[in-house]
Parts: sequence; structure tokens; C-alpha cells
Amino acid sequence: MRRGLVVGGAGLALFAILMAGRDGAREATVTRRPVRGATAKASAASDPAVVDLRLHRLRITPGSSESVERNLFRFESQQAPPPLPDANAPQGSATPRPVPVAVGPPAVPVIPLKFIGVLETGSQAGRVAVLSDGGGNVFHGKEGDIIEGRYVMVRVGPISVDLSYLDGRGRQTIRLSGQ
Repeated sequence: MRRGLVVGGAGLALFAILMAGRDGAREATVTRRPVRGATAKASAASDPAVVDLRLHRLRITPGSSESVERNLFRFESQQAPPPLPDANAPQGSATPRPVPVAVGPPAVPVIPLKFIGVLETGSQAGRVAVLSDGGGNVFHGKEGDIIEGRYVMVRVGPISVDLSYLDGRGRQTIRLSGQ
């Protein structure tokens, strides 16, 4: 208990010393009186509160070592643009390369159905896959059935189904997790 009082007293004393030093470090405030006419220049030289700004030092000549290289208010690259090719230069030395073009058939769109389960009944000849389009519509079918008028059920497995478009392109495997 006594140790806590000593530590608290020492902290309070330290705080008081810091506050006293802060008050002593403050500069005295200067009261200004209005000056008019020709006496303004004379009183400015004698008044310690008036500061000579030396505005001529703010002017920087372009190309000097003090010139600023970047502008914080401009949103552009700081690198110089590459030099333009000379219009009079011979064209045979630098031939432009052709732009590569994608070759091959266009990509087949993804079948947007999710495999949500399998029905196995003893009366039917095979497994029946249950699919959903995510919008509340549910479709079912066996191998070889047409689903939604666009897709053919190629294979029905216990954890995945294979679907393709009616023309046979774009065969996709949809797993039971829906991907």
C-alpha cells in the first residue's frame, strides 16, 4: 500500500515538473498596435514580431538544381515518354510485328445447372439425376434424356453427371457439390 503511494506521488511530481517546464518554455505574446501611414515601415523594422519573408527565394528558375521534379497534383507517370520514330528514317530496319490473333473455335459457354442428387429406384432401368438451374426450376433425367431442351444427359454417376449441348459440343462434368 505504501509502495503504491510512493509511486503515485512520484508520478504526480513528474507531471508537475513537466507542466512547469512547459509553461516556462512558452514565448511571450506580442500585442500589436495598429500602425498607419509612413510610420508603418519604420515600426516594422523595429518590431520583433514582423518577419521579413524574403519572397524572392520562392522563385525557382527552371533547370536549376532546386527545381521540383514531381507534382503531387498531377496523376501521370513521371517517366519521359519514349521518343517518336523519325518520319525521315528508313522503314526497312524496323518492321512492325503482326498482332497475334486467337486461333481455334470459340469457347463453349458453361452449362449453368447444378447437380443436386440421384434417385435410384428398383422399377426404373437406371439412375435418375436431379438438376437445378438456381432459379427454383428442377430438372430430372436418365442417360440419353434431353434436359431443358438444350442439353443431353450423357452419363449419370453416383457423384457426378456429364452433360453436353444437343449438337454434342461442350461436354461438361458437373459434380454433386454443384461445380
